[in-house]
Amino acid sequence: MSSQQDELKETDTEARFEFKKEEKSAFQTEKGLTEETVRVISEDKDEPEWMLERRLRALEQFQEMPMPTDWPAQPDLSEVDVDEIIPYIRPDVDVRAGVDDWTELPDEIKDTFDKLGIPEAEKNALSGVGAQYESEVVYQNMQERWEEKGVIFCNMDEAVQEHEELVREHFMTKCVPPSDNKFAALHGAIWSGGSFVYVPENTTVDMPVQAYFRMNSEGMGQFEHTLIIAEEGSEVHYIEGCSAPKYSAFNLHSGGVEVFVGEDAHVQYSTVQNWSKNTYNLNTKRAIAEKGGRMEWISGSMGSKATMLYPSTILKGRGASDNHITIAFAGEGQDIDTGAKVYHNAPETKSTIESKSISKDGGRTNYRGLVHIADGAENSSTAVECDALMFDNESTSDTMPYMEINESKVDVAHEATVGKIGDEDIFYLQSRGLDDDDAKQMIVSGFIEPITEELPIEYAVELNRLVELEMEGSLG
Repeated sequence: MSSQQDELKETDTEARFEFKKEEKSAFQTEKGLTEETVRVISEDKDEPEWMLERRLRALEQFQEMPMPTDWPAQPDLSEVDVDEIIPYIRPDVDVRAGVDDWTELPDEIKDTFDKLGIPEAEKNALSGVGAQYESEVVYQNMQERWEEKGVIFCNMDEAVQEHEELVREHFMTKCVPPSDNKFAALHGAIWSGGSFVYVPENTTVDMPVQAYFRMNSEGMGQFEHTLIIAEEGSEVHYIEGCSAPKYSAFNLHSGGVEVFVGEDAHVQYSTVQNWSKNTYNLNTKRAIAEKGGRMEWISGSMGSKATMLYPSTILKGRGASDNHITIAFAGEGQDIDTGAKVYHNAPETKSTIESKSISKDGGRTNYRGLVHIADGAENSSTAVECDALMFDNESTSDTMPYMEINESKVDVAHEATVGKIGDEDIFYLQSRGLDDDDAKQMIVSGFIEPITEELPIEYAVELNRLVELEMEGSLG
């Protein structure tokens, strides 16, 4: 085992996520969002005119849309003031498109990703890795064997330049238009960084690709965009990790994800988000699945002050399917509002949604979901299961499922359970030699197992450790 691996294993998870680095940047905009800010970002990236035009249209839509305030029991967003956010920080890296060798990064950035374990994960379990620091991707690499098969894995800024036709056709046009919601419009105006993945027909990428997004600076916003195109008969697993240290000023994360699942293709999108408790996490994620296409969302959300995250899938072609598995953890002062949306727009489509939530110390979790089955989508089926686990009487967990069923020949099921960790369960495990904390941790680990068993072992271990730290109140 290398000395770097030894050091990584000896570094506890809390330290790996909570450390801060001195802020260094090559360029950053002023606080706030104006037309001039948008033009400056586009010019700094040397973008084509059509991308600038899309940014400016998105800005107009953002300015016209009201802040969402009328959703039942939604998180409080009154602190979110875009005029107090720094929307774009380019880190001090010589190569604008990022590098493909960790040793070429500045020491402070390299040290950040060393602590997070990204280089080790790349060697052991991944087909490719992208790493974003602040607003820009600083490292990108793909195994040569996949490049030879035509697989593309690069950052979005490079994709705009090198794969312009694909990006122009798919970027915020069919899947997540800026008109979708206010934060999608904000994202469309000032997006920066993110990942572009293209998998050719009948190509199976048998090891996951991963992107990691790190916010280091106080009071900044991160707006990465992920665009995945899986052609007919292809398969890929994309893993997203996110984290930020805690500051006194609020940070804003408003990413965008668009996934295009071709006929009989399969895409799995896994995310483990561990934002600090001063971060507002307001994302828009959507997939479109063609005939026989399979989409899977696996999401773990914790750490933020407030989260509003509802990955959605449009089942466009006959026999397309969607599977959502989500876990949300809320501690003191946190409001984690997550869920899923599925639109059955073709016959014989299938969806399953499994939501797991944990709340303690007065935290609040909520499942907010929508299943829409269109007229004519006969012989379709959907099953929704929501399970909530609470540690105390001060914590809350809500379930807000919404069903729009416009076809009679369908199968619809919904089940919800809410419970507290029982004294008898704790007593039984204590009788087996566990102390109180270990007993609770074992119960929670079993509760979230449907998610962890779907992740590569390195990420399953990390997710369990993050939940353990949340239970101890150690993070954020």
